[in-house]
Amino acid sequence: MKIRLENLFYTYSPKTPFAYAALKNINLDLEGRSFMALIGETGSGKSTLVQHLNGLLTPSSGSVTVSDYQITVAEGKRRLVDLSKAGNRKIARKKKQFDIKTLRKCAGLVFQFPEYQLFEENVLKDVCFGPKNFGATQEEAEVKAKLALKLVGLDETYYSRSPFELSGGEKRRVAIAGIIALEPQVLILDEPTAGLDPEGEKEMMALFRRIYDAGTSVILVTHNMDIVLKYVDQVCVMSDGRLLKQTDPLSLFQDEDFLASTAIEPPLVFRCAKELIQDGFKLDMKNIKDISSLALEIKRAKDNG
Repeated sequence: MKIRLENLFYTYSPKTPFAYAALKNINLDLEGRSFMALIGETGSGKSTLVQHLNGLLTPSSGSVTVSDYQITVAEGKRRLVDLSKAGNRKIARKKKQFDIKTLRKCAGLVFQFPEYQLFEENVLKDVCFGPKNFGATQEEAEVKAKLALKLVGLDETYYSRSPFELSGGEKRRVAIAGIIALEPQVLILDEPTAGLDPEGEKEMMALFRRIYDAGTSVILVTHNMDIVLKYVDQVCVMSDGRLLKQTDPLSLFQDEDFLASTAIEPPLVFRCAKELIQDGFKLDMKNIKDISSLALEIKRAKDNG
C-alpha cells in the first residue's frame, strides 16, 4: 500500500474574501502496511488532509497518490490517473483515468461520530449499502457485510435490529463495518474514539488493531497521545496547515525541544518512565506502551539488578 502527497496545497473558498489556506506544501510518503496517527492542534489541517486521501477534496495544487490512483490538478482541472495503466507515470488519456468511486473503495474514510451516518431500517441492510453501491449483488453484499460485522464484534443477532435502537458504541461499530465491507486497502479514521468512555475507547482501539492485523493499513486522526504511544508505528505532526514531522512515537516523545515548540504533551506513562530512568532504573523505553508494559519493564529491570 502506497500513499504519497507531493507539494499538496489546499485553499478553502479560493478567490474570495473568505479564502483560507488549510494545507501548505504537504509532502508525505507511506510505503507498505502501516498504522499511522495524524496529530496536531485543532485547525492544523488534519481532517482536510485525510479528506484528500479518498477524493472528497481535490488539491488546489500538487498531487495525491493512493495505491495506483493519483489525483493531480493541471490548468485548474482535476485529473484522475490510474498509474497501473498510464505507464511512466505520465498524465493519462481519458481511457486511462479511473472513477473517483474506485479510490473511495480503496481508501475508506470514517468520519467523527460515524453513527450519525446510519439510515437503513436494519443493521445488515445498512452495512450492505456500500458494497451494493459499488456493484455487488445482494448475495455478495450480504457475505461482505456479515464478515465485516463479525470483525467488529457484532453477531447475527444484530442483523435484523434497527441501528437506531443500538447503544452508541454499537452504532459506531455498525458504521465502521459499513466501510470495512468495501474491503479498503487503507482505513482512515477521524477522531474515532471521540465521546467514548475509557472502556469504550479501549474496545474501539482493539478493533482497529484487529483490522490492521488482518492486513489493512490504518490512519487515524487523534489528540490522544496514549493511543499514539500504544498502537501506532508512525506519527505525523501538523501545525497551521504544514507537516512538521514524520517519525515514530518513541522518537517523537523523546524529542523534548520539538515537543516544547508544539505544545505536545507526552503520555503520562512515558513521563513516569523517564523519571524512573533518571532515578537509576535501567528501563528500555521501546518496551513501554502503557501502564501494564511499564510494570513489566520495572520488574525486568529489578530482576536484572
